[in-house]
Amino acid sequence: MASNSISVQAAAAVATVPQPISSPLTKAAIFLVVTINPGDENRAAVLSLCADLAALLRAVGFRALEGSLSCIMGFGSDAWDRLFGSPRPAELHPFREIRSGPRHAVSTPGDLIFHIRAKRMDLCFELALQIMARLEGAVTAADEVHGFRYFDERDLLGFVDGTENPTGNAAADAVFIGDEDPAFAGGSYVIVQKYLHNLDAWNNIPTEAQEKIIGRTKVSDIELDDSVKPTSAHNALTTIEENGREIKILRDNMPFGRAGQGEFGTYFIGYSRSPRTIEQMLDNMFIGRPPGNYDRILDFSTAVTGCLFFTPTASFLDGLSPDQPAPAAASSEKPQVAAASVQVETLAPAAPSKDGSLGIGSLKGENPHE
Repeated sequence: MASNSISVQAAAAVATVPQPISSPLTKAAIFLVVTINPGDENRAAVLSLCADLAALLRAVGFRALEGSLSCIMGFGSDAWDRLFGSPRPAELHPFREIRSGPRHAVSTPGDLIFHIRAKRMDLCFELALQIMARLEGAVTAADEVHGFRYFDERDLLGFVDGTENPTGNAAADAVFIGDEDPAFAGGSYVIVQKYLHNLDAWNNIPTEAQEKIIGRTKVSDIELDDSVKPTSAHNALTTIEENGREIKILRDNMPFGRAGQGEFGTYFIGYSRSPRTIEQMLDNMFIGRPPGNYDRILDFSTAVTGCLFFTPTASFLDGLSPDQPAPAAASSEKPQVAAASVQVETLAPAAPSKDGSLGIGSLKGENPHE
């Protein structure tokens, strides 16, 4: 450990201190997705930032301790192979694109994600600024969204979002990998999608119709009784059970928008110990359960990004070094094979996942994710 560089295996063996995924939700967030530019020097720059991220976070956060600044860093499948090689997280693969009629869950570029959260946007912005300064020339920004909490925890569709999030031990059980992949215990998978809403069309339908699409009442945020709730309701399709138990995920969805540009949306971000849970939710939404019984929220909301990342432990990041040996080139071919089979599987409903709440809280408008 005193050595200037540390192997992936050694880093994984360090006492597992998770990244702050289950921290309390905040009022502001920046979702920053970047791709890594070609070149060994750019790989080294990314690894250097990994090792220094905690110190950078402390430096910015200390300026306003009450601001609860935090940052979660994740790696896409191709980036993992380029930076670390083997071993790799058991379920890490490129985002699975879904097409069903006019509905399309797109897969978009993304090597790294920085999920920056705080009670104040200025703290989020300063940390994003410092991260990009450190990575100048090494990465290219693929997407950047500045999210905010909207009144009483509602999304721009007018429904409360996030009330079904697990807390405490239940949250840890939902998001952190355990004995199923011991080399990466304490890590998590995260799926992100940016949804744009057609608010004019949405606001032109009656509140009662909106409630049946979401599956909850709009004002009081009470779940509709099964006797009146359609099987295509968002919260019905995104409730996933396995062996009689609902599997939870942790969402931190945020509204975003640009009033002058007529852009209104929800940034969906869902953490889970297995990506299969969220992938099953998306299959149910876009393809339908059964096929054709799709989520009507998608008649008003369009996914314009889609990425899957693995978030290792904070201990793993701290143990990295810019001069650790580059992985064998052959390792980068593995994910491509996995990606192809994944997209084929996506065409049909996947094996039952558990959680039931899609995570697209904002999209769904319903409470959030239930």
